[in-house]
Amino acid sequence: MLATPPLGPVDSSQVPRFAGFATFARLPRIDQVQRADIAVVGVPFDAGVSYRPGARFGPAALREASRLLRPYHPELDISPFAAAQVVDAGDIAVNPFHIGKAIDTLQAGALELTAGGTKLVTVGGDHTIALPLLRAAAAKHGPVALLHFDAHLDTWDTYFGEPYTHGTPFRRAAEEGILDTSALCHVGIRGPLYGQHDLAEDRRLGFGIVTSGDVLRRGIDETVDALRQRIGDRPLYISVDIDVLDPAHAPGTGTPEAGGMTSRELLEILRGLAGLKLVGADVVELAPAYDHAEITAIAAAHVTYDLVSLLALEFVK
Repeated sequence: MLATPPLGPVDSSQVPRFAGFATFARLPRIDQVQRADIAVVGVPFDAGVSYRPGARFGPAALREASRLLRPYHPELDISPFAAAQVVDAGDIAVNPFHIGKAIDTLQAGALELTAGGTKLVTVGGDHTIALPLLRAAAAKHGPVALLHFDAHLDTWDTYFGEPYTHGTPFRRAAEEGILDTSALCHVGIRGPLYGQHDLAEDRRLGFGIVTSGDVLRRGIDETVDALRQRIGDRPLYISVDIDVLDPAHAPGTGTPEAGGMTSRELLEILRGLAGLKLVGADVVELAPAYDHAEITAIAAAHVTYDLVSLLALEFVK
């Protein structure tokens, strides 16, 4: 049991959802509580994108779309905001003109936020931010297992000679030894590649691949079982690029690919991971300028809610 009851979200039966501060799920800010078990933090950064810009506006759009979330998760049978003190930690402001400095600032910010044991769910921002977040997670837990939900591998070496972009974070992470190479998997991969060497290089780094077609053919239960076997009891980091969803479910992203997963499939797979040793997560590449009726932002908000709920399960053991 927690020493003091958590301060929960604003009661939407008393204050309309469209009123008040737009924190994630209308949760308290980190400066309004004495402790934070789980923090949702934004990183408005998109200097690492290779096609459409705009993910710097993702955290604000995700928070706005999260106003409709409710405090009880029936599928996981948990009230995450009652089980743990969950807060909105605001944004980590990083340099929009210098990727190296932005990475350093984010890594320092993540280490500071997690120093007292707080778990982070970070909302971006482009996928470049996964590298400093993985560095921070590995500093506390050692090399971590990784489930990477994405249309793309993000294990390329460079773009235009640059080693730090949204297409390279997991290549750098593997090279730095901060990933447990016995427990790595991409989920939702699809679309054309530059050549067969992309897959060969990815295998060399230790990654397995579950394509979006595999999810369709095998179904949720078989997919979840395979992922759980691969991860085991290792410390796990989950990184979700919202473009893992088909553009019909997530048009508001920078590099959309046809043939993706549905939002239902993604959420059901995440829920199937309950009980694994989750230590941190991110949701990235929401670019609201290309969204329609908040379709992508709503999906990203629900993914974030499910990740928070998975982390909160630790507090009801």
